[in-house]
Amino acid sequence: MKQSLHSLLWKCFFLLTLLFTLHFTSFGQLSSGMYYEAGVTVGPMGFLGDLGGNYGRGTSFVKDYNFKTTKLSGGAFLAAYPAEWLGFRLALNFGSVSGNDAYTNVKGGEETTRKNRNLDFRSNILEAFVATEIYPTVFLEEDPTDVQGRLRPYGLIGIGVFHFNPQGTYHNPATNQDEWVDLRPLHTEGEGFPEYPDRKEYSLTQLNIPMGIGVKYYFSKNVNLSFEIVHRKTFTDYIDDVSTTFVDPSVFYAHLPAAQAKIADYMSNKSPLRDQHVGYDPGSKRGDPTQNDAYFTMGFKLGIRLGTGNEWRNSTRCPVLRF
Repeated sequence: MKQSLHSLLWKCFFLLTLLFTLHFTSFGQLSSGMYYEAGVTVGPMGFLGDLGGNYGRGTSFVKDYNFKTTKLSGGAFLAAYPAEWLGFRLALNFGSVSGNDAYTNVKGGEETTRKNRNLDFRSNILEAFVATEIYPTVFLEEDPTDVQGRLRPYGLIGIGVFHFNPQGTYHNPATNQDEWVDLRPLHTEGEGFPEYPDRKEYSLTQLNIPMGIGVKYYFSKNVNLSFEIVHRKTFTDYIDDVSTTFVDPSVFYAHLPAAQAKIADYMSNKSPLRDQHVGYDPGSKRGDPTQNDAYFTMGFKLGIRLGTGNEWRNSTRCPVLRF
């Protein structure tokens, strides 16, 4: 359901963009010429993955979202607007995501299994994306070039790349303290080991598809403020390092140095019930491989108009003295 919805939204938005381009680019009254904006964004970032959640069977999207995992994100952008209804944005954002089975809301149902799984993670997120913005209400405006005081809803979709590095808390018996350790080098689900040939090592740099909606308010021709919600579809289930099943801990000692294998053994299965044979044995479900991880932002975007294409070109010319 989640994947088909993403596919449908992307196809519909692409078709709308194509139709608008073909039918309305000749309408001069909808464009005041190419102009540019630059600005900053700030707001919360949330994660949708395998860890934590609410009561009942684990599902995708907001039903299993734990507010405690919300982190602050920020970024900068540069956008070009060939017409009032159409924009192209280049954005660079930085934030962090996290998940924790301890946050699972337990009411005695299937969620108890996730609570007792006892896994957690955190990761910084660095992303860059390009996106198309569509402002559909421009076609209903009498004078679209008169923007001061206007409120314009919009949609956006694009493609991007992001980098992550999941870490989990390791209880160090030598210091009796919890410390954060990188999870990918531990191969917690046997990724890259010959005993699990179907589990390849995952890349820490992945593609995503940002898609969202927003509303922009123009304080003046040169200054505007937007609020937008942008969801990122990803193509990996390992942002939180959890995807498939528990592995036989002997594989860690067969392929990793002894000290690292001991940490991997612990981090792969932190359940206090792991030795009681009640669902945390090798081969038992550790995550849900049918749904990739995702993340989203809800933020404010402050934009400053830099000028038109002609103004930029003229600003690079040598000054001419007139008498």
